[in-house]
Amino acid sequence: MHLLNYMEEATKRVLDELLIEPQYRQVNFTEKTKMDILAFTLNHLPPRYVVTEKGHLYTRVDELKQQFRTDIVVELSKAISVVQANPR
Repeated sequence: MHLLNYMEEATKRVLDELLIEPQYRQVNFTEKTKMDILAFTLNHLPPRYVVTEKGHLYTRVDELKQQFRTDIVVELSKAISVVQANPR
C-alpha cells in the first residue's frame, strides 16, 4: 500500500453524492470546477493519512460516524458557493 489521504477519497465520494441532489442537478460542473471544489474543501479539512490496509479500514469505520460526513458536507457546500461565485 502507499501513502493515502483518506479524507480526499471520502470527500470525492461525498461530492459525487451531493452533485446529484436536486439543487445541483441543473448546474454543469466541469472536471476543472470539481477539482477546484475538492481543493478548496481539502484545504479546510484535517488530513487523514493511512499507509496500511488496517489503517484504511479503521479510517473507513470513522467515516460511518455522522460528524465525519457532516464536516465534509459543510465544507463542500462552502466550496461550491465560493467556486460558483468566482468561476475561472
